Amino acid sequence: MPRLYYALDLHDDPALIAEYERWHSPEAIWPEILDSIAAAGIRDMEIHRVGDRLVLSMEVDEGYSPEAKAAADAADPRVQAWETLMSSFQKPLPGSAPGEKWRLMTRVFSLSESRKAK
Repeated sequence: MPRLYYALDLHDDPALIAEYERWHSPEAIWPEILDSIAAAGIRDMEIHRVGDRLVLSMEVDEGYSPEAKAAADAADPRVQAWETLMSSFQKPLPGSAPGEKWRLMTRVFSLSESRKAK
């Protein structure tokens, strides 16, 4: 299964960062959000943080479509409410287009591919 990585920043405020993390705890995350993730063909997802920088990794089905996920999210009022809430904690990465949040990262190194090439 393909794995995708995205980056996004949080506002550099310890209280806001703690609140963002609280919202992502198993007890706090909305079930509709988990359902929308699974329905899109995302099999696993993790968010990691260092300072105010987030990195999201997703293991997705072969047919996963970011465009289809975005369209489904735009049509789902509960997902839109979640996105509005999360936007209060998030800030775009430098160089982001207006309204752009999570930005797809480019892989620059693979140990397994490098070993195969030797």
